[in-house]
Formats: sequence, structure tokens, C-alpha cells
Amino acid sequence: MPPMKKRKTASSAKTTADTDTAAPAENTDQVAVNSEETSKADSTEQPATKPERHEEGESSTTAPTTDSADKAKERMARFRALQARAKTSSDQNLQEATKESQRLATDPTALTALHRRRDIAAHKLLKAETEEGGEDFERKRAWDWTAEESERWDRRLRKKAAHRDNNAFQDYRAEGVKTYKRQVRDMAAPDLERYARDKMAAIERAAASGGLDIVETEDGELVAVDRDGSFYSTADSTAFVENKPDRAAVDRLVSDLKKAEEVRMRKRRERMAKNGDEGDVTYINEKNKQFNQKLSRFYNKYTADIRDSFERGTAI
Repeated sequence: MPPMKKRKTASSAKTTADTDTAAPAENTDQVAVNSEETSKADSTEQPATKPERHEEGESSTTAPTTDSADKAKERMARFRALQARAKTSSDQNLQEATKESQRLATDPTALTALHRRRDIAAHKLLKAETEEGGEDFERKRAWDWTAEESERWDRRLRKKAAHRDNNAFQDYRAEGVKTYKRQVRDMAAPDLERYARDKMAAIERAAASGGLDIVETEDGELVAVDRDGSFYSTADSTAFVENKPDRAAVDRLVSDLKKAEEVRMRKRRERMAKNGDEGDVTYINEKNKQFNQKLSRFYNKYTADIRDSFERGTAI
């Protein structure tokens, strides 16, 4: 016999209803648990993303810090270089000041005399050693000089000996010759380029005016022929008055005149100091000086007031 079907009673219906209601409750609980788990997972995942933003902020803040540190290092390096340069310059200044003080404290005449004595001693020692060896001293010493330098030195010695022997009597002509030779020796080197340029300009002017002809000879040489005799200078020529020297030549002439005036005044002061006349000059030559001294001996006691009054009036 087949089993009997169970009948639904009130209690069974209630139990089924309870099971049906319990199932949704379990489902809701499960949903709540799942939502809590997802929220926890989200909360655990969020800190993983936040450090990335923090690292980006750290990289953005470290870049300016690195730039400022590099700039500080550069400034410090420049400052160290400036300090080293200042120290070097101060050391050099100290050394130069020390040398200058030593040079000022040293007597130049004594130093020159010491060098002269040293050279003389070395010369004598070399001569003695050469003679002991049986060699010619003059020949050995000539090895250090060329033939031109040796001839120049011999000529200088002969001139010095002639001047030394010719100092017994001096006149104005000899002094003039000496001054002329010195001035010629001190003259600047001639400007040959300017001379050639001025010469060509003069030739062109003469050729343009018709007073000069340029003739070519058989061998190809150019010869200037003066037609009317106005190109080449003669005793009656006055073209030299139109010459205008340059600024350097004028300055050189002025410096030579000033130098000559300084030498003249220095010799005059030395002569006056030797004679004891360091005051005002009241004479024109030695004879006039003696006459003024004679007048002073006899008439100074009478003319003292007049001279004092005259000096006061001149001062006023």
C-alpha cells in the first residue's frame, strides 16, 4: 500500500511559515555579513592606495629641496674661491711690501760698491787661475764675446782714455761738441717710411705742376729731371718753412728743453751752494758779485731802512 499523504495541519503550516520566514532572515544576515566583509575589504584596500599619494607628495617636496641644496653648494664654492683669491692677493701684497721695505732700507751706493768689489774679485780669481794653467787670459775671456762686441768695447775704452787725457783744458767749443754728440746719440731713430712717403708726395706735386719730368732710361731706371730748378732745394729755397712736425716730435723737443733747463738750474744751485750764496741772486757775473759785496760792506748800515721799506712795499 502506498504511504499515506501527510495532511497539513496548523502546526505544520506554522512550522513551514517559520522556515520560510527564517530563510529570508538568514539571507538578510548573510547579505549583512557580506556587506560588512566588503566594507572591511574596502577599508583595508584604501590604505594601500593612500601611500601612493604620499609618495607623490614626497617626490614633489624633495625636488625643491635638492635644488636649494645645489644652489647653496655653488654659493659656498664661489665663496671659497673668493676667499682663496683674497688670501693669495694679500700674501702677494705682503711679499711686495717686504721687498719694497728692504729695497728702501738698502743703500744703493753701498750695494753698487759691493757688486763692483765682487766683480773685481771674480776677475782677479779667474786671471790667477788662467795664468796658473799657462793659458792666455785675454784670449780665454774673449770667448764669451762676439767680434762686434769686442770691437765696440775696445772703441769705448779708447774713447774713455782720450776723454780722460783731454780734461786738462776745456772751453765752450769742446763743451758744445760734447753736448751735440750727446744729443745726436739720444735722437730717435729716423722714420724712413714717413720720409719716403713725403718724398713721393713732393714728386707727385712737382710732376703735376709741370716742373718735374720723369724720364725712363734705357736700362729701365726712372730719373726725375728738374725743368725750372724749383724741385731740388738750393740756398735760396724757402720750402722748409712749410714743414709741420707731428705731435710726438714737438713733445720730444719740449721734453729735451725741460731736461736742459733742469740740468742748468741744478748746476746753478750746486754752484751757489758751494759759494755760500743760497739767498736771492743780486749779480750777473762774478765781477758784479764782488762789486755788490764791496757796496754792502760800506753802505748796508745806511740803506737798511730803505731796503726794509722796499721789501715791505713789494710784499704788500
